[in-house]
Formats: sequence, C-alpha cells, structure tokens
Amino acid sequence: MDFKKITYSVDKDIATIALNDPKTMNAAGIDTVEELTLALEAAADEARCTIITGNGRGFCSGANLSPNMTSGGPKGKPDAGKALDSHYNPFIKMMKTHPHPIITAVNGAAAGVGCSIALMGDFIIAGQSGYFLQAFRRIGLVPDGGSTFLLPRMAGRARAMEMTLFGDKVPAAKAEEWGLINRVVPDADLMSEARAYAQKLADGPTQALAMIRELVWQAEDNDFDSQLQAERFAQRSAGRQSDFKEGVAAFLEKRPADFRNS
Repeated sequence: MDFKKITYSVDKDIATIALNDPKTMNAAGIDTVEELTLALEAAADEARCTIITGNGRGFCSGANLSPNMTSGGPKGKPDAGKALDSHYNPFIKMMKTHPHPIITAVNGAAAGVGCSIALMGDFIIAGQSGYFLQAFRRIGLVPDGGSTFLLPRMAGRARAMEMTLFGDKVPAAKAEEWGLINRVVPDADLMSEARAYAQKLADGPTQALAMIRELVWQAEDNDFDSQLQAERFAQRSAGRQSDFKEGVAAFLEKRPADFRNS
C-alpha cells in the first residue's frame, strides 16, 4: 500500500504503524485517519501483534484543525463533531475490536485525539520525554475520541477532571504513576522495548489473547455476574481452540508451547 501520512511494515508477525507527518508533529487529519484505518485492517490479516507509534518528535499532536473539520452542519452552522462520526470514532472502535493485541509506543506529544489513540493501546509504553495532553479546553471544545470514557476508568474521576478541565501536560512518569500507561523507558530504547513486548505477544496464544482483550474491554461495562458469565462462555470457546491443545501438550511434555504452529 502506498501511504503518504503514515508508514506501515510487518516483520516477524509484528505490524508497525507509524504516523509520519513531521510538518504537523503527526497531526491526525482525516486523510491520516483513513490511512491508519487501512493499515490496521491490513495488520489484522498480516500480523499477530500491532505497534502504533509516531515518527519524529511526537506521537500525534491531535486532529489537524482545518475549516473542513467543522463545516457541514445544518443551516450552515459548524459541526465540530461531524468528522468524529465519519472517521475518528470508527477508527477508535476498530482499535477496540482488533483481533490481536495493540501496543502504543508514545514518543513526545500524545495530544487531543492522539492521546485517545495512545490510551486505546492494550499495552502502553512511553519514552521519558513523552507526555499526554487534553488541550480541548484551550480552543473551546470538549475531549473526544473516547477520552471521557477512558480517562475516568484508567486514572479515576478526580485525575480525569484535572487533566481535561485544566488542559495541562501529564508527563510520562506521572502518567505511569496515575495508571494511564504501563511503562516508561529511555527515549532511545522506546521502539526496541516496544518490539520486545510485541514479540512476546506475537509468539503467544493468539486465539486466547484475542478473547482476553475482549473480556477486559467488556468488564468496563458489565456487572459482576455478567462478567462471570462472559468468562464462562469465553472459556468454553478457548478450550475448543488449537492453542489450548498445544498449551496442554507442551505442559505435559515439559517443553515451551509453539503457538505459532498450533
């Protein structure tokens, strides 16, 4: 595929999608989101784990603000949410329902909808200079891209309010302390560390990992009894997969499981 705003590659069953628009610090315009969508669709078929990152100085500086982002409302009134319906929300939902784990590797700024994309990762790793920013209040808008769903659940209501009402940067170290991300590593080690974690996932039981991530997402909304039931049916399904057969055989034979060929 010929991309202009991102790069896409697959190596050892790991797909790497990198925003690649240095002039805007990887702003996620509509054209960029269209390419991200195509790349994520390809990764679903071509890889066992996906890394999303940004080339250059930042992960993603947010939506690329332009007149066409807010035009098209009824009676000539602007509609700043129109592109959410057509592009951004479908992409965020696609990340949620992706068939294998997604690692987001955050270098520099993850701002606006870029923050949402970063926080949608199943495993979130950031370089020391990385930071997370909900700057919508600075331009008189509200957080989007699912951030008002994610932030209270990941960091708690008080911290979500602080982050969105004041619009201040949350450095990577504080984001880790708040429970927003999993790891902070030296900037120079970001991609090598991300790939090491991705390799562990790519070598793992893909069928089971897909069900695990689905269960964890469901738990955000389910009550306890509903989640127990969801686990019960997922376990039935997992027990019928080839990954389970290989895992048990490897355990009994006292050898590492080979889930790639299961």
